[in-house]
Amino acid sequence: MADVHRPDIRSKNMSAIKGKHTKPELIIRSALHKRGFRYSLHNRKLPGNPDLYFRKYKAVLFVHGCFWHGHGCHLFKWPKTREEFWREKIGGNIERDARVVRKLDEAGLRVGIIWECALKGRTAKGLDTVEALCVDWLGSQEGDLEIHGDEKGIPVRVL
Repeated sequence: MADVHRPDIRSKNMSAIKGKHTKPELIIRSALHKRGFRYSLHNRKLPGNPDLYFRKYKAVLFVHGCFWHGHGCHLFKWPKTREEFWREKIGGNIERDARVVRKLDEAGLRVGIIWECALKGRTAKGLDTVEALCVDWLGSQEGDLEIHGDEKGIPVRVL
């Protein structure tokens, strides 16, 4: 299927997509702040500039977009145009994410990843569930956490 936009319009649309302060990130930030959790944003001293850093809990949270981070859910589809570019781009993002998690683990921090599909789309768990899972994880000594939509059959993984 051909792109519905001209290349210049597509380029403008793609360049407008934000990497920080996205809607899913703002939703999570607001929910956790209301529950009394305090955090710093996009800490540049930490590998990967985590979306949220909870120093008190020695934990970080990333809110990942399923497309940009190559999640295997219904929200991710390989683009039909410029396939080589997108495979390199998204593949590089996946490799970088794995390196960042390793570095954060080595630094003694627990890593949580909330996938966009946990908050949006047909497999969404809903904000209340995602919030409760985050609150429970932050208050525990559990290892790394991954929250995604229910499509994969395993809704939450504590790694």
